[in-house]
Amino acid sequence: MSTMIGKMEFDALVAEGLGAIPEKFLRRLQNVAIVVEEEPTPEQRRKLKLRRDHTLFGLYEGIPQTVRGGHYYWALPDKITIFRKPILECAGGREAIREIVRDTVWHEIAHHFGMDEPMVRMAEHKRRRRKRGVHG
Repeated sequence: MSTMIGKMEFDALVAEGLGAIPEKFLRRLQNVAIVVEEEPTPEQRRKLKLRRDHTLFGLYEGIPQTVRGGHYYWALPDKITIFRKPILECAGGREAIREIVRDTVWHEIAHHFGMDEPMVRMAEHKRRRRKRGVHG
């Protein structure tokens, strides 16, 4: 099911997702651009070895803060891309779009801070449990 929302509304949801990141992390974001694209490019899909049936909501491209060296200030900004079309195609309505966008922004920012995919998945699981009120 595809829910159509305009580009400006989608961009506003990305900004809202960014605003949901705790201030202690937002203050530490360094040299990173957050952009919205319709869908991954063929080059991005090849680089990630994505099959035709795989969906990608977001992508972090850059040098994580945990591995930056002393000459990092010469580097181009890192880039977090949120892909509009796959999110709209997978979401069942506006609230689902909002939630997927928020989770995707969070996920890609975690990569910016140096978390690899298994670490991000574990943190997401803990975050969802806390959101539901399950502790432990």
